[in-house]
Amino acid sequence: MNVPENLRYTSDHEWILIEDSVGTVGITEFAQDQLGDVVFLELPHIGKTVDRGEAFGVIESVKAVYDLFAPASGEVVGRNEAILDAPEKVNQSPYDEGWLIRIRLADMTEVDGLMDAAAYRAAIAED
Repeated sequence: MNVPENLRYTSDHEWILIEDSVGTVGITEFAQDQLGDVVFLELPHIGKTVDRGEAFGVIESVKAVYDLFAPASGEVVGRNEAILDAPEKVNQSPYDEGWLIRIRLADMTEVDGLMDAAAYRAAIAED
């Protein structure tokens, strides 16, 4: 299972890549594998404020519908329009083409509470 070292992870299987004060958010390879084929995504509009731990969108697969949870608080400054028309990119490339949103972080210290790659690998090994 691919768990990139440069990302931080939530227990809900979202990842975040921090670049300056902006975090790019997606779901992990483990999550997309558990979901099966992703068929629909609902993402927030640019300008919306999201709060850490709260639902910011919806992901639907052939198996079920799940909420997506924000790994950090802030303002949505980007969203991946391409995956709205091609949600299968989440399955094909969860860490690259399958990213979901970008957040301008309100509090950089929130990221400190997220798991690093080693901790996330240990968490999914228990599942």
